Amino acid sequence: MNGLVVFAGNSNLALAESVCDGIGINLGKAKVGRFSDGETQIEIKENVRGKDVFVIQSTCAPVNDHLVELLLMIDAFKRASAKRITAVIPYYGYARQDKKVAPRVPISAKLVADLITTAGAARVITMDLHAGQIQGFFTIPVDNLFAAPAILDYIKAEFDNNTVIVSPDAGGVERARAFAKRLNTQLAIIDKRRLAPNKAQAMNVVGNVEGKTAIIVDDMVDTAGTLTEGAMALKEHGASEIHACCAHAILSGPAIDRITDSEIKTLVVTNTNPLMGNAGKCGKIRVLSISKLLAEAIQRSHTGSSVSSLFV
Repeated sequence: MNGLVVFAGNSNLALAESVCDGIGINLGKAKVGRFSDGETQIEIKENVRGKDVFVIQSTCAPVNDHLVELLLMIDAFKRASAKRITAVIPYYGYARQDKKVAPRVPISAKLVADLITTAGAARVITMDLHAGQIQGFFTIPVDNLFAAPAILDYIKAEFDNNTVIVSPDAGGVERARAFAKRLNTQLAIIDKRRLAPNKAQAMNVVGNVEGKTAIIVDDMVDTAGTLTEGAMALKEHGASEIHACCAHAILSGPAIDRITDSEIKTLVVTNTNPLMGNAGKCGKIRVLSISKLLAEAIQRSHTGSSVSSLFV
């Protein structure tokens, strides 16, 4: 790994350190702080001239602070004559704003892609983009990894064959179908009507869930409205147990209270985002690590090896 260096902002230092352990290197030294007026202050504390630099930074809450940290770190490395800069973004914020859903609204996911590219990133490694077409918003290569292998291994180890994979809405059918195919089990779909942003109402269940262990599969859980409404609908349709899996644990607002009071027995997430506040105390939440996957992707990117085999 000669010439490879890994740095991180403040969003998920535990994940960055775990990735570095997997690679067998130390996390790069950088000062990522704030001036008294709130401006982000960046200072790289070691030489990166001619190095292959990877910056690990999820754009999780506070989203704007972590995004600015990423942009300024990339600019600092560019001005320090790094050979190549790769933005490793386990959770890509603003991904849900990937199209115009009303007149006079921005396509924020595209703007963030432009900012990262303009700052000086030559490549992006991310995970479970909310919409795969966001890769096309970039003019630089994007490696979109998936947490599916880790989640599939967990499901195979913890559950018997009497399961059904459930998509929480029509948009997640492709993801749920891929899970069901790999697990050789049935598929169900929740017919959901969204009443307003961050508010959803489950209406019906398409597929047979009666007497089965239902496993809801999604890419992220934010306020948990979709998840808990879906769990209620599954219970009403006769599911014996309800579990949920997702890649990104955002868990904002009333999410933890909703999950705690819901029919869901367990929520399995990955560590793309750190669990904030009372989320870490919720007994229903279990965290899977994706550090080995990111470490492997970084090493392959550095050596020029194929990364496509990781796109499971």
